[in-house]
Amino acid sequence: MPKRAKETKQVTVLSLEGKGKGEVPLPAVFSTEIRPDLIRRAVLSMQSARVQPKTRDPLAGKRTSAISLGVGLDLARVPRVKGGGPGAFVPNVIGGRRAFPERVEKVYHERINVKERRLAIRSAIADSSSKELVKGRGHAVAAAMPFPIVVTDEVKSLANASDFRELLKKLSLWEDAERAKNGIKERSGRGKTRGRRWVKPKSLLLVTDELNPPVRLASRNFVGIDFAEVKSINVEMLAPGGHGGRLTIWTESALNKLDELFA
Repeated sequence: MPKRAKETKQVTVLSLEGKGKGEVPLPAVFSTEIRPDLIRRAVLSMQSARVQPKTRDPLAGKRTSAISLGVGLDLARVPRVKGGGPGAFVPNVIGGRRAFPERVEKVYHERINVKERRLAIRSAIADSSSKELVKGRGHAVAAAMPFPIVVTDEVKSLANASDFRELLKKLSLWEDAERAKNGIKERSGRGKTRGRRWVKPKSLLLVTDELNPPVRLASRNFVGIDFAEVKSINVEMLAPGGHGGRLTIWTESALNKLDELFA
């Protein structure tokens, strides 16, 4: 007997009023196996890369077989590329080595394989479609909310913070925004004098297919709410602190683009 075609899962698209507007196919990336270990590794790799001190390659300016031509030629006695070319290798010539380059005493960057990092992003996206994981992360979500949360593209035209607030209320997500605002606390210790006085909880993440739609300016007025373009999304946005299950809102166009990006 011929095999029955595999049915494609459908997800509800919500309007600006918070009601179902239709259904669209759910991208296959949401069926990825959830790997909390890879998500933590990928986030740690991004965080450790930011604290790695800048340095120079030990062989920078030394990758040449330059030698000095000697005396009696009315030329400076600097090493030159073989054949009488320009000076090389020494600090006082263009393209030469540095006299006293910085040296790294310790490598802090925790590297991760490319395939592991890509799987971590796919796994973090799949995390956002699980209501149990989103609630387990501490987000306030209504019981009747369909997951993943997909809204119409009309959301991108919201330019005022008041309009965005009304959208969150109609989607029953305003409680999570207030949770983040009320959860701000002052950091203890020396860190508060180093540009990080306040600890701010993370609320929802809004993902669209455009870089600078009007809703980006409207959403930045609220504590803990972040904006991301679907092409530039990364593991740390989807899993702050290495913990997956962030409350994520996808626009319809951004959801359709996931199949193209994570085929």
